Amino acid sequence: MRRRQQPPLPKRHGLDPARLRLPEDGHWATVRDHLVERLPRVDPARIDEMLRAGEIVDLDGPLAPDAPYVAGGAVWFHRDLPVEQEVPFEIGIVHRDEDILVIDKPHFLATIPRGQHILQTALVRLRRELDLPDLIPAHRLDRVTAGLILFVVNPAVRGAYQTMFGHRTVRKEYEAIAPYDPTLELPRVVRSRIIKEKHVLAAQEVPGVPNAETHVELVEHRDGLGRYRLRPHTGRTHQLRLHMNSLGVPILGDDFFPVVTDKSVDDYTRPLQLLAATLEFTDPISRVPRRFESRRTLQAWHDLPGWSGSAVE
Repeated sequence: MRRRQQPPLPKRHGLDPARLRLPEDGHWATVRDHLVERLPRVDPARIDEMLRAGEIVDLDGPLAPDAPYVAGGAVWFHRDLPVEQEVPFEIGIVHRDEDILVIDKPHFLATIPRGQHILQTALVRLRRELDLPDLIPAHRLDRVTAGLILFVVNPAVRGAYQTMFGHRTVRKEYEAIAPYDPTLELPRVVRSRIIKEKHVLAAQEVPGVPNAETHVELVEHRDGLGRYRLRPHTGRTHQLRLHMNSLGVPILGDDFFPVVTDKSVDDYTRPLQLLAATLEFTDPISRVPRRFESRRTLQAWHDLPGWSGSAVE
């Protein structure tokens, strides 16, 4: 296996620098010319500023503003960070040892950096707060879903834990609060074909061979709401939310299903009532059975009657 090239810049805010490979068929006279064309969303004046400050480097060190273009080479730099609203909720620690870290993620916190969520993500906050620069998630949860995520602390065993999720040998159980329909026959297995198109917010169910499967069970009901246990066999984007919606009982607080609604990124009211409640697997290193349980609860079930949807985590 080819080893990943070590970046010549240290992490910043727990993040590796961006790496750009310079194409072999390059026609640019300078690296600066290439970056201006390659990064159209970055002001050329900002590129000039970074070059003058020595913030764009290759394996030999900082590049001069007029550094010649070297086909097949590579450059590294730290991207400018977006302005982010702080997510005012704590990350719970369920388990930590030399190999893994299991956390209880709050609603509204993304798992990994993406788009406008960089520093306010579980990965970056944990790397910084716990001084674990090599931490990496073995799987992910949607930003609006709360509950358990397994991170790998030891890079040497990263593949073993990530493979468990890829091979679907981890038993996951979710809890959801949704309307109660006395005519809905449960438990049942829901199967459908789900696709997620790039640049489209919500995934969708389409005709075709099923690629998503969820076991849905009603645990209890009161005051017109049900508490459901969901066991996904697959891990498609928005799978649980789509399958509950297809049954006619969309999860409370869902801003995508049945229709996409506009909600500010810093609106922490009415969180999606979906919780990754348990993770269970045979440890791939020790071969010991492991089971982890979330310590969080879903507000809607405890705020009845009349869920206010406050942002208490």
